[in-house]
Amino acid sequence: MNDTTVDELPLGPESALIATRTMIPLEPVAPADVVSGAPQAGAQSITELGGTEIGIWEITPGVVTDTEVEEVFVVLSGTATVEFLDTGAVLALVPGSLARLPEGARTRWTVTSTLRKVYLSRSE
Repeated sequence: MNDTTVDELPLGPESALIATRTMIPLEPVAPADVVSGAPQAGAQSITELGGTEIGIWEITPGVVTDTEVEEVFVVLSGTATVEFLDTGAVLALVPGSLARLPEGARTRWTVTSTLRKVYLSRSE
């Protein structure tokens, strides 16, 4: 299998990429969202399927807050916890975790090792 790079996206029919090796440009997280550390994050849209965006997202260690979009994701690598600030629920994320985030949920992500996930979310 050939390794697809960001330049070869979007992913089309009869193609594949290695999601753990796809380059994701990272930028500092907005200061207003950083609770601690100096995390960087980035996302790369891979393809769209029936109104659903599929992409790869990565974040380096630190603690950040976010307001979520409706999303399902699978963790490829790294570890983190996601605390839902409105309900107090906490998800422990490790490689292989499959999780769902509701639209509008306010969250606190505590990333302990660089986390990479493949996500599916509604295209707007």
